Amino acid sequence: MSQTARTIHVLTFANAQVLDVTGPLQVFASANDLARQKGLPPPYAVNVIAAGGGPVTTSAGLALLAEPLPAPGTPCDTLVIAGGWGVYAAAEDPALVAWVRQQAASARRVASVCTGAFLLAASGWLDGRRVVTHWTRCEQLARQYPQLRVEANPIFINEGPVWTSAGVTAGIDLALALVEADLGHAMALDVARQLVVFLKRPGGQSQFSATLALQKQGSRFDDLHAWIAENLGRDLNIPTLAAQVGMSERSFVRHYRADTGQTPARVIEQIRVENARRLLGDSCVPIKRIAVQCGFGSEETLRRSFLRAMGVTPQAYRERFSPEGQRAAP
Repeated sequence: MSQTARTIHVLTFANAQVLDVTGPLQVFASANDLARQKGLPPPYAVNVIAAGGGPVTTSAGLALLAEPLPAPGTPCDTLVIAGGWGVYAAAEDPALVAWVRQQAASARRVASVCTGAFLLAASGWLDGRRVVTHWTRCEQLARQYPQLRVEANPIFINEGPVWTSAGVTAGIDLALALVEADLGHAMALDVARQLVVFLKRPGGQSQFSATLALQKQGSRFDDLHAWIAENLGRDLNIPTLAAQVGMSERSFVRHYRADTGQTPARVIEQIRVENARRLLGDSCVPIKRIAVQCGFGSEETLRRSFLRAMGVTPQAYRERFSPEGQRAAP
């Protein structure tokens, strides 16, 4: 662990989302607490900053006592930009946008939480990069800044010195990933346990569950999706699904694709992978049993589907992201 504390500035503004500020802040503070308990110097020097400093009222009504913005170009390890309803006004403040541009250029890395991506995008620092923000604002971000490559799904994205994250609690996932990059997996896991974050989610994990994603705009098949989630071990073929909704097979396939934009097989795989991911992270159930329980039939089928959806094998996922991973049965 480095003997020199890394300076981290968390930038806030009026009507920021309080958890966008305090979530990452607590992750770094907990890393400091754990280091002190081990007789080590704190690895981070964290400041909450805002234009003009002083009390800054968040959208929740809680006022944060922020320090003034440091002089542009002042050495800084990490700049974290919060999001919230006030970010749109902040992104239209020429002086603040210029400060972000200059500070980002002198920092080792820069990160945005949730809609903080709008302020970072206004500075030009996200041009040409893959980025993410809260799923409800991805289309707006892409439309407003067409030079960005906006992705709606990930929890967070890291491209070189730039990190962007999804909504609210994803800022905690991002901060844990920063701690892991700085101090190693063991410290990041200790911080996650200290904060009672049972599972540190990988960046590529979906912002919301497969079932929730299917229901976000309402669907005539919502009840069917809930039934599928409760019956993953069954043979969920087209005749079974069509009978469940009282439709002919041909009519079901046509209407389902038109309504969801996906095939039934694809959706079922998503729900099965999601359930398998939860069991891998929350239990010591053997992987072979998980494969059967989630309806994959064989461990190899689970492995292929999981690798396609998550980018890692079930065993690697369990070892990396489950607190019990090292002791879990294969």
